[in-house]
Amino acid sequence: MQNPGLPALFISHGAPLFAIHPGTTGPALSAYGEQLRHESAIKGVVIMSPHWMTRGVTVMRNPKPETFHDFGGFPAELYALQYPALGDTALSDNVLALLKQAGFNPASDAERPLDHGAWVPLMHLLPKADIPVVQVSLPAGWTPEQVLQLGQAVQPLREQGILVIGSGSMTHNLSEFFGGNARPDPYVDAFSRWIESALVRHDVAALLDYATRAPSAKRAHPSDDHFLPLFFALGAAGTHATPTYLSREVVYNMLAMDSFSLGSATPATQ
Repeated sequence: MQNPGLPALFISHGAPLFAIHPGTTGPALSAYGEQLRHESAIKGVVIMSPHWMTRGVTVMRNPKPETFHDFGGFPAELYALQYPALGDTALSDNVLALLKQAGFNPASDAERPLDHGAWVPLMHLLPKADIPVVQVSLPAGWTPEQVLQLGQAVQPLREQGILVIGSGSMTHNLSEFFGGNARPDPYVDAFSRWIESALVRHDVAALLDYATRAPSAKRAHPSDDHFLPLFFALGAAGTHATPTYLSREVVYNMLAMDSFSLGSATPATQ
């Protein structure tokens, strides 16, 4: 049985320009965020982004995180954007306690800002920035199974009105981004739909072994940092959660923007 409470989300955040070039994914996230707020009381957000990697797991404990423009060479209007959501030290402490209870040894960071892997998708999903946000780092070198276990550790948050999000990218080959392909390569859709099929079948073993089983896995993810947050969301949702897709857009010919919810947005009836 799926856990009651809020769903968990996997969101592909694409390039930083997603903040000002929303495509079809931005409006889809905005519509879903409005629906979710109408149906549920969201008390906080816990989000993992690949743009904060640490040795071991670290939890943001900053009551007023700045908007970190952690990129270069983009239009000035992008650097003017702010996402002024507050942090929540009580929520941070709750996350730390859950991780310790699960056998992890988490650290905390009282100065960590919100990197673009967090604030860019949240600008679309929760544009009012009126819900506190706590980031969880992606531990460097961890396996999909270890990240899944991190997500499983924070499952109870969903019953407390906390929205758990893994922010990454369904495909992420930046060498092709800079290469400027003329059209989307078929591998992008083949990889994305293989992952979707495995999620729908609840084939966790296949997902954990995606690097050898999924078509063109190494091309889709020369490094796995942008894919691992999917396992954080899956762990938080429960491995039998069914995905509801919000977007299957492809931008820049090679960035698959697949985004989906996992689990129910309303309490279970049994």
